Amino acid sequence: MVLYIIGIALSIPLIVHVIKTGRQTIWVFVLLAFPLIGSAVYFFVEIWPDLQRTRASRRAVRGLRTTLNPEGDLRRLENEMKVTGNIHSKQRYAEELVRLGRAREAVDIYKNSLTGVFADDPKLLLGFAQARFAADDATGARQTLDELIARNPDFKSPEGHLLYAQALEAEGDTPKALSEYEALAAYFPGAEAAVRYARLLKKNGEMAKARELVQGLLERAKYAPGHYRKAQREWLDEAANLLRNGQ
Repeated sequence: MVLYIIGIALSIPLIVHVIKTGRQTIWVFVLLAFPLIGSAVYFFVEIWPDLQRTRASRRAVRGLRTTLNPEGDLRRLENEMKVTGNIHSKQRYAEELVRLGRAREAVDIYKNSLTGVFADDPKLLLGFAQARFAADDATGARQTLDELIARNPDFKSPEGHLLYAQALEAEGDTPKALSEYEALAAYFPGAEAAVRYARLLKKNGEMAKARELVQGLLERAKYAPGHYRKAQREWLDEAANLLRNGQ
């Protein structure tokens, strides 16, 4: 009886939804006759697809807005920074500058932000290193990451570790870069670190090791959830290309 009452309580707003949205009236019978099961079925059959379409539409609108006005968010973040003047708003603005290919401007913002109580802030230092790397200053990025670890020995960041390996590679320190990529490939949440490692192995003449690495990556990806394969499609495609071109 308690479950039936709960079911009816759930069914009532769904019945209203049926009537307001012009769904088939058979749903009213289902919701009254089988309140708990009917409510669950109605939600997943009728409401959930609408929610998914709405989210997809919002993403599409955001994408279109970005295409038509690529610096719209930048101006909004710049205004926020001017109004609030806080570190968080400055970093968000700097991150957007980097995303838009204006990393040199972001470098100056980070330099001005890394003062006082924020001089050792690990997130700011990581952002500074990312901006320096994007501004073609690999050595500066590595030096900033060295400072970050020296000042914050307990700070952990897979993205920071990947950036460190990339900076070493860009500097031409292949042995150290390979060592960092090898460590990264064992725990990095996505496929990027393993693919970058395989790419450098191939460049260094170690094709057999690179092939073994990408074969394992692609085999594991077969059994990964669909959302993982979708999110990592770019890197999985590159892994497949490395494998084909290395035959």
